[in-house]
Amino acid sequence: MELPHDLVRTLLAAVDEGTFDAAAAALHLTPSAVSQRIKALEQRTGRVLLMRTKPVRPTESGEVVVRFARQLAALEQAAHLDLGLEDDPADDGPRGAARLPIVVNADTLATWFLPALTRVPQDPPVCFELLREDEGHSATLLREGRVMAAVTSSAEPVAGCTVRPLGLVRYLPLATPEFRERHLTPGPLSRRLPEAPVVIYDRRDELQDRFVRTLTRGRTDAGPLRHYVPTSEGFRDAVAAGLGWGLLPDLQAAPLLSSGALTELAPGKHLDVPLYWQQWKLDVPALAHVAETVAEAATEFLHPPG
Repeated sequence: MELPHDLVRTLLAAVDEGTFDAAAAALHLTPSAVSQRIKALEQRTGRVLLMRTKPVRPTESGEVVVRFARQLAALEQAAHLDLGLEDDPADDGPRGAARLPIVVNADTLATWFLPALTRVPQDPPVCFELLREDEGHSATLLREGRVMAAVTSSAEPVAGCTVRPLGLVRYLPLATPEFRERHLTPGPLSRRLPEAPVVIYDRRDELQDRFVRTLTRGRTDAGPLRHYVPTSEGFRDAVAAGLGWGLLPDLQAAPLLSSGALTELAPGKHLDVPLYWQQWKLDVPALAHVAETVAEAATEFLHPPG
């Protein structure tokens, strides 16, 4: 079954713009024409592809077509660059640049990922569009076709993607010396830590709970008093300010440990989180350059895979 490219692009525009009216403006069509194209595509596939909500959302079948549309756009862009053709003036980014949407978790973004991107060859130039998402959930954006690559904790490749290990992020349980003296002494850490105030990234962050369970053999989770701080830098600063204890990547923690601003709560104990690079199976040179550069940088900044 053939999927006409104009119909596929129209579906993608509706998903990206959120409404038929906005998609029509982006495509220089009427809203009626957008609606007719999407209906025609649904008739061809025999499936409902869009939920007509505000904003519109793709169904599970629609996500497959959206992912195809994004891959088609990436291949078309790569061909334009290779042929030296003029870009569509409606495209984002500078003329002649490859656009690469990538999803990265907050701690990776705050530590080693941006320095890695500075090493990516820029001939032709690459325009990065970075999305931030927890490493345990970033594969969802690949599955939905919203990004071309992801730093993820999932070793199971998303359909249509390749996966390669990057290394381990080592998280250390830390607090200020004053916090430790006030909340964690006297008595064993396994008894005091579950009762102490704790800093959590967001409500999906389970690292602190996981660490407490390693001390208590799964008996309880961390802290009845939880402070939610949803940025990597803000999380670090909250722990350094004595708001609570928390787990920080060793890369981020190193200067604070050296200065004495923070102290390890359980020397020798840590949590290691594996990271993987997943990307579409596409012959896009810019994507290949980024993958190799990121993998090389990971060997410098991350701990070797177990």
